[in-house]
Amino acid sequence: MTDEPIIAASTIAWLAFALGILFGAVASKTSFCTLGAVSDIVNIGDWNRMRMWALAMAVAMIATSALQFGAVFDPAHSIYTPPRLNWLSHLVGGLLFGTGMSLASGCGSKTLVRLGGGNLKALIVFVFIGLSAYMSLRGLFAVWRVGYLDPVALQLDTAQDVPALLVGMGLSPEQALLAATTVIGGALLAFALARREARQTDVLLGGVAIGLLVAAGWMLTAHIGYVEEHPDTLEQAFIATNSGRAESFSFVAPLAYSLELLMFWSDTSRIVTFGIAASIGVIVGAALHTIASGRFRIESFTNSADLGRHIVGAILMGFGGVTAMGCTIGQGITGVSTLAVGAFITTAAIIAGSALTLRTQYWLMMRGT
Repeated sequence: MTDEPIIAASTIAWLAFALGILFGAVASKTSFCTLGAVSDIVNIGDWNRMRMWALAMAVAMIATSALQFGAVFDPAHSIYTPPRLNWLSHLVGGLLFGTGMSLASGCGSKTLVRLGGGNLKALIVFVFIGLSAYMSLRGLFAVWRVGYLDPVALQLDTAQDVPALLVGMGLSPEQALLAATTVIGGALLAFALARREARQTDVLLGGVAIGLLVAAGWMLTAHIGYVEEHPDTLEQAFIATNSGRAESFSFVAPLAYSLELLMFWSDTSRIVTFGIAASIGVIVGAALHTIASGRFRIESFTNSADLGRHIVGAILMGFGGVTAMGCTIGQGITGVSTLAVGAFITTAAIIAGSALTLRTQYWLMMRGT
């Protein structure tokens, strides 16, 4: 049994809150938004925000791989790399999430940032994402997810991350990780920095900072908050995570757990976890930035149709995010940083769902419906 002291869950929560504040402030300042990235491409052909997202992926991937080389993080301790590849769940969940974020004016992280800026639409979206996600974790939607989507899967002989697959082809684990990170991370970096206009301050700040914050999340939960042998259970433990695994930034299930904590506040077994604290931190960080920059303002729905679109979008995001095991951040950056195949499927599906929905909305607008 280890004699090392166990870090308090409250310490993990406070550190996650601090990381969340930085995330929210950076995302607010740089307009870091996946929906915005897709919308800019579809509507005006501007790729700068997509390059910012790609840069965040690359930085998170390279930094996370460095943690692996330093034996600080093991992707097997996360939810992203099991041998069972639920490809249909990743595909359907991603498509629904992408559709939902287009209807609700942003993904989970953007919802928190907008909420911090005084947007009352985001408050409604937050609540309905949380309710839908909770129903997808433990309620009615979970029955559909488990019954119809999750059973369709590919059982691999090894973990589903790209380095593990390369090890099966004869490379050593170190060679495989280096090769995968160099090729995929290098390609993302090349794409992100290929155009001069993409090398502006906000693109670089948003991409580098968000990527490093994701790696910092892994460092916090997989190393600082990791106990190899808990004195009570004699099993490995990850302090203050809802999944019981190593976690970094994700903004779907944590919204459900935030609502759960509020509803069961008097239950002393409920604690503020990494995901909950990080989500609150994003709101606070965005609020601090918008107030300091004079951009804070109260905004609400223009009409009932606007309200309806946001509610439907939030429900789709809650179900899609849980089904796909993550959102534009949870899979698109955090999952991708582990080089998990499922993360790449989900990310591609989110982009496709969002682009299709935006084009459909534009077509309907042109028809005057």
